Amino acid sequence: MDCEQMMNGELDSSFNDLMVSGRGESGQAQHEGTGASLLGWKDLPMELLLRIISIAGDDRMIIVASGVCTGWRDTLEWGITNLSLSWCQAHMNDLVVSLAQKFRKLQVLSLRQIKPQLEDSAVEAVANNCHDLREWDLSRSFRLSDRSLYALAHGCPRLTRLNISGCSSFSDAALAYLTSQCKNLKCLNLCGCVRAVSDRALQAIACNCGQLQSLNLGWCDSVTDKGVTSLASGCPELRALDLCGCVLITDESVVALANGCPHLRSLGLYYCQNITDRAMYSLANSRVKSKGRSLDAARKNGGGVGDKADGLANLNISQCTALTPPAVQAVCDSFPALHTCPERHSLIISGCLSLTSVHCACAHHPHRPGRAILSNHAY
Repeated sequence: MDCEQMMNGELDSSFNDLMVSGRGESGQAQHEGTGASLLGWKDLPMELLLRIISIAGDDRMIIVASGVCTGWRDTLEWGITNLSLSWCQAHMNDLVVSLAQKFRKLQVLSLRQIKPQLEDSAVEAVANNCHDLREWDLSRSFRLSDRSLYALAHGCPRLTRLNISGCSSFSDAALAYLTSQCKNLKCLNLCGCVRAVSDRALQAIACNCGQLQSLNLGWCDSVTDKGVTSLASGCPELRALDLCGCVLITDESVVALANGCPHLRSLGLYYCQNITDRAMYSLANSRVKSKGRSLDAARKNGGGVGDKADGLANLNISQCTALTPPAVQAVCDSFPALHTCPERHSLIISGCLSLTSVHCACAHHPHRPGRAILSNHAY
């Protein structure tokens, strides 16, 4: 703590010197006792420059600062690990290409777009220079082709979070190759990647990405039970899975998930109209099995077990019109974190008029404490 306070004191002194540097005739400020001098902004200590940039909280300042002088550029190149260019409404592709060589230490990069701007050349520039990337948001990059996924696979093998939602031009072969190289993925958003997300691609994900915790497959309508059952067996750490609009899946997918993914907290089944009561009862029964495993583990370890800590906290079965109230009620009763009450509303049943009688325990216990809800997908 003493060292940290000393460093902070030196940085504060440097900043004060800079602020008063215009008072002398020479424009140079001297700090008595240390002999430190600052000729102007370009002489800012590296730590102070990074502190100012972080306090400003505007990534546009980072871009401007990197062009002030060689010293600032070098400082930012080594010190900036998180960058968002989502504010850029025009010429994002050229900007990314020009910046890729400056910010080689990036770990988090957001290139989310309102209108498509990015092309393969920008992704290749980043992949060729930023090999430490852990998180990358490329959502709505409609112009990208398989070239980008292959560049990602070769240049960014450390990725843990990737959002390519809405990138409808990628193929399943390119996605499968990406997963063979980026095996540390924990969060993957493929919503709307209709060409890339096939059973073949899901089998590759299951084979290569055993640490995966969150997966969004929304509106990928070629997915079948074959792909989902592969995920259930290959990705046992799944916490959140969005299958909304995957109209071909049946109860087999949900049964496999109930048996193979004991940590599942969020499941989206919106408009999966082939889902029946069998799927709901399998989820409810999985809770019973999970409690049994937890009790066994607690006995072995000689400790207690908090049975409310696990299990579904968010379930979307809107438009699943084949479901009946007893089956859905069984799920609701099995998972205390599922709520139908407006204040919490984590069991979503809109469009299912036959399920209006389903209710959570809050109807009988108004003061029941709520549970934290895991979002459908982190990206």
